[in-house]
Amino acid sequence: MIRKIGISPTRVLGVFRQTSEGGRIVPIDKTGKEWTVPEQGRRGAKDGELVLAEQIGPKARMGLPKASVVERLGNPSAPKAVSLIAIHQHGIPDHFPDDVVAEADNQKPAPLGNRTELDPDPKNKDGYLIWVAIADVAHYVTPSSKLDQEARLRGNSTYFPDRVVPMLPDRLSGDLCSLHEGVPRASIVVRMQIDKDGQKLGHTFFRGLIKSHASLTYEQAQSAVDGAPNDKCLPLLETVIRPLYDAYHALVKARELRAPLDLELPERRVELSDEGKVISVNFKDRLDAHKLIEEFMILANVSAAEVLIEKKSPLLFRVHEEPSDDKLESLRETAKSAGLVLAKGQVLRTKHLNMLLRQARDTEHSELINMSTLRSMTQAYYSPENFGHFGLSLRSYAHFTSPIRRYADLIVHRGLISSHGWGDDGLTAFDIENLAETANKISETERRSMLAERDTTDRYLAAYLSEKMGSEFQGKISGIAKFGIFVRLDETGADGIIPIRSLGREYFDYDQTTNTLMGSETGITFSLGLRVMVRLTEAEPTAGGVAFELISINDEIYKRTGGRRGRGDRPKRMLVKSKRKAAKSKLKARRRRTGS
Repeated sequence: MIRKIGISPTRVLGVFRQTSEGGRIVPIDKTGKEWTVPEQGRRGAKDGELVLAEQIGPKARMGLPKASVVERLGNPSAPKAVSLIAIHQHGIPDHFPDDVVAEADNQKPAPLGNRTELDPDPKNKDGYLIWVAIADVAHYVTPSSKLDQEARLRGNSTYFPDRVVPMLPDRLSGDLCSLHEGVPRASIVVRMQIDKDGQKLGHTFFRGLIKSHASLTYEQAQSAVDGAPNDKCLPLLETVIRPLYDAYHALVKARELRAPLDLELPERRVELSDEGKVISVNFKDRLDAHKLIEEFMILANVSAAEVLIEKKSPLLFRVHEEPSDDKLESLRETAKSAGLVLAKGQVLRTKHLNMLLRQARDTEHSELINMSTLRSMTQAYYSPENFGHFGLSLRSYAHFTSPIRRYADLIVHRGLISSHGWGDDGLTAFDIENLAETANKISETERRSMLAERDTTDRYLAAYLSEKMGSEFQGKISGIAKFGIFVRLDETGADGIIPIRSLGREYFDYDQTTNTLMGSETGITFSLGLRVMVRLTEAEPTAGGVAFELISINDEIYKRTGGRRGRGDRPKRMLVKSKRKAAKSKLKARRRRTGS
């Protein structure tokens, strides 16, 4: 069947097929009924194009329903269509119902009223006062309203290289709840006092009205503090920008004592042309400006959790539990294979993992240990119960800073409103009674968005690589499975597979404990982190699949060998298991000698 886009039953996605009467829309999954398109509803759509269409006229009792094309998306395998296909496949609502849009459009800017007008410049010679102002989304998205119901359904915004599927309509997300420069905006603000070493001394929350003096990019702020301020930054350099960085450096001291998990995992950035074609794939720069905002946001989130706990208010915690014993043991084995140590016999803390990461830093094993550590982690989620945040090394943590794009933050804002007595738009009985259900729902929508975003990036990367068929690339082994080896390319971060059948005809044994593949005849062992050179043999943009052929491993040409696979596999399996046992015995003996 053709699945609907969003919650509207009239919007459909499919491939347009031209007919003498106009055309038809065929579902991209090749199942379900087709839709007829009259000539006047074609809107110039061409045969084979991916289109977004909307039902016209009453529902037909007999025959096929009628639709009119509202958006032409071109070739279904073209980059421009990639994100919409992911939206469709993962069931992410991207069309706001009319009554939700109407409710948003009718909203007016919040007046000052009983709010605190914020324009302070307090002095604190022994430390810093940090103010974090967040848009007061709760003022506009009131409990049980159409906007609230839709926001809870969506759970969060979803981000793609070419578009955003927002949690809230543009009247709010792009206007009233966006802190535009020079425009008064309703906000909930936290004032936090820290000492010279970045330790938080106290915090106070306000419901306020602010006017932003300047809207700066990360790059503008960083250039200014690095000695190259532009005309916009220059007047703010000494009074605003440098003090912000001074406060950030104090927070860095506190961060080092807290020792949150210190992973080095660069984020990919897909750059598109106006037509939606991939121009380049790079890794995002991580400036101190980014880290500054991140530290301020973490401090604000901690303050929100602490004040709501103190006031005994229900809230949604952001929970990240410690890794399981099995995953830790797997990480320990990976570390040992690289000649590194993750100590046993103690309660695991992030500082122990950071010690391992530091051992690997600036070595050939750095990426391997970072990836393996990430894979050992559990996935963060929302919960009305507080189980702490392992990765950030925090006892209590909630999401407060992004109510415009996360429903969890909106619940926290309502808790602040209720607990401070700021108005009647705080937590309701429904919010409280359904807190666990809400936590589950928005944890699921978050995972849904992550999958859709990852699938879209994979498809864009496959489209980008499809024009480089036969090219050779440097990379590292990022995963091992019974059916093949996964490789991540250095240049783009694209992931692809080397099918096991392409490695040669000898039998390869997969060891789940050590996460390795060993050849029965050559004894060659594939493990995580090994450097490889590969040749691109397949790139399928529609599915996002990429496949490689192995050329060299650790700068040595890979030679395929071995007899025909099949009848002789059992003796080979026995041989390779014997080799593994001997290798493990030697390793144990070496550890006893060295005391490691």
